[in-house]
Amino acid sequence: MNFSRPLVPATLVQRYKRFLFDAILADGTAITGSCPNTGSMRGLTTPGSPVWLSEHDSPTRKYRHMLEIVEADGTLVGINTGLPNRIAEEAIRAGQVGNLHTYGTLRREQRYGRNSRIDILLSDTEKGLAYVEVKNVHFSRVRGLAEFPDSPTQRGAKHLEELGDMVEAGHRAIMLYLIQRGDCSRFRICRELDPVYARAFERASARGVEAYAVKCAVLPAQIVAAGPIVVDEPVPAVL
Repeated sequence: MNFSRPLVPATLVQRYKRFLFDAILADGTAITGSCPNTGSMRGLTTPGSPVWLSEHDSPTRKYRHMLEIVEADGTLVGINTGLPNRIAEEAIRAGQVGNLHTYGTLRREQRYGRNSRIDILLSDTEKGLAYVEVKNVHFSRVRGLAEFPDSPTQRGAKHLEELGDMVEAGHRAIMLYLIQRGDCSRFRICRELDPVYARAFERASARGVEAYAVKCAVLPAQIVAAGPIVVDEPVPAVL
């Protein structure tokens, strides 16, 4: 996934109200821009962090700049949650997610389940249907280990339940964790921050939902899938 225009380097001042951030451009200009990530962005909002911004000229936009990349822990991290589906499609077509590249047709944003949309629906005359839910991942507390989620997500647990329903209906269902950073070689579910999601993941796995994780190479010019990484088995809950 190439950015259509070169990103603009800046220094983060603050991220606030989920949708907004303040930054200082290289020439010293102070700006306010939009943040395309409504999550907690845990570990990625430290004032003074180097950031890269996209620029938009549309007269209908309130803010010219949009936050795209943050430098954290010595690596570049993509934070735009509007990009993972596109990058995931590229990863699938490149053969980086099991054998999903062998399906004949790939469609995005298809309705299914309980008034939901599946991120990617694969179909094939011989293999049938494969439902692929994509989750954006950027959280890392331990060097080399990516984790999800970084805050409680009821919506994420609901998606796991719906994927399990698809398996029981005779289809294939896949949870794909798209890691927008390149410094991780393993992935795991973060039970400490969302035990409900962890239990939902365990139930989904028991029902036959598959899980894959793909890391990305993040650069100011592009963010591209860089290959699969290991998905750790979740640590069982202590009762």
